[in-house]
Amino acid sequence: MNAAASPSGAWLEAVGICKSFPGVRALDEVSLCVAPGEVLCVVGENGAGKSTLMKILGGALQPDAGTLRIEGQPIHLTGVPHAQRLGIALIHQELNLADSLDVAANIFLGREPCRAGPLRLIDRSIYAAAGRVLDSLGVSLSPYRRVGGLSIGQQQLVEIAKALATDARLLVMDEPTAALSPAESERLLAIARGLRARGLGILFVSHRLEEVLQVADRVMVLRDGRLVAMRPRGEVDREWLIEAMVGRRLEQEFPRRAVALGEPRLVVRDLRRGKRVCGVTFSIRHGEVLGLTGLVGAGRSETARLICGADRRDGGTIEVDGRPVELRSPRDGLRAGIALLPEDRKSQGLVLSHSVRHNFSLPNLPRLSRAGWIVRRRERCELEHWLSAAHVRIAAAEQPAGQLSGGNQQKLLLARWLAARCQVLLFDEPTRGVDVAAKFEIYQLINNLAAAGKAVLLISSELPEVMGMCDRILVMQAGRIRGELVAAEATQEQIMRLAVG
Repeated sequence: MNAAASPSGAWLEAVGICKSFPGVRALDEVSLCVAPGEVLCVVGENGAGKSTLMKILGGALQPDAGTLRIEGQPIHLTGVPHAQRLGIALIHQELNLADSLDVAANIFLGREPCRAGPLRLIDRSIYAAAGRVLDSLGVSLSPYRRVGGLSIGQQQLVEIAKALATDARLLVMDEPTAALSPAESERLLAIARGLRARGLGILFVSHRLEEVLQVADRVMVLRDGRLVAMRPRGEVDREWLIEAMVGRRLEQEFPRRAVALGEPRLVVRDLRRGKRVCGVTFSIRHGEVLGLTGLVGAGRSETARLICGADRRDGGTIEVDGRPVELRSPRDGLRAGIALLPEDRKSQGLVLSHSVRHNFSLPNLPRLSRAGWIVRRRERCELEHWLSAAHVRIAAAEQPAGQLSGGNQQKLLLARWLAARCQVLLFDEPTRGVDVAAKFEIYQLINNLAAAGKAVLLISSELPEVMGMCDRILVMQAGRIRGELVAAEATQEQIMRLAVG
């Protein structure tokens, strides 16, 4: 650990931070310090208290107890603007940008320089100022571009530029790479290292342990709202991190599966839609987990949406158990026995303001109803059974889905598709933003589905995941299948060569 990482050189200190919500103690006597030029990584399972702690340090939440100090002086943050004035910039897990405005307007939103006069017109100097901030990050991005037209990775860079424009001394980054491709993540990590070299302190939350091991000076581990470990990077490896996070040793990251494969269950021939999906052909057998990977924009998610009926195809055929199916909507897909767990569970999978019960029942209403009325006893029995089967942890059936951790939200989606008894399951980034223990449970569920004879399509950007979980791997590039590999024999280098064309 470098000298700057010692408590005596800390810029920000938090001592004995506590925070409770109804029925939940989110943080219990958590302490930390961050020095200039240091990256402190925070890891833990979903629900461990990471985001709550970041929001407190960024001024978005008030602690119930504990003390914050900047350069040794006690402070009481009254809100995010107050934290920004003191030099703390919080970059949320969910991007906080105005899609209809350009890059410069977003960087200076709420702090725009205005011309003198009754109309208070925004001074055009913000474009030059935004350009200087972007240049300091080494980002080639026009300040005139509309944010809504940028990729997620570019939007994340705008969030960082927005934070730096406040003259931040400490960046609090909550899952900044969760929605990024590997290449975009690597670029963001390089920027984080550059900011550290310029003397900024960084609090970095991530579920991706490879990133933590790349960028951290120190690592702190939270479990059930408590600080269980704080170590310098040199004393940390992947196995230790996993054991510290879950409180037990996981013998293997990817549970093994031995399933005899049957006849083709899903057959896709010459599937087409515009330039995004161009003649895709493959099959998945009973009991098989087929991986589909490639760079962002390769057409993976678009292919899954065509197969389940979420989008209309321009051409091609789809067969389930030897029968051609015509799909005009996801409901047609469900009737054919095809279900999609979408890439973005919050905007495409769940109704976050509705209860766990409502989210579970929505696609299963025909089975749970009689003469147009929901049979409550049947609904309750099915809900309890499938939530238990999917290891979903909830406080109550009427709890809003938005209050669940990321892992439990994902497993809730799994539970409702288990209840639908579909024969073909399409999983699009099923472990994105999910902690190590929840990932293992999801992997076990996928293996159980395969063992029951289902056909599983696993779409993932994480190459170790597709190599560890799948029987075969298809690699997409520019809307086409560029190659097929046997997972047990594949290497990351082989996959990437196919992915980049």
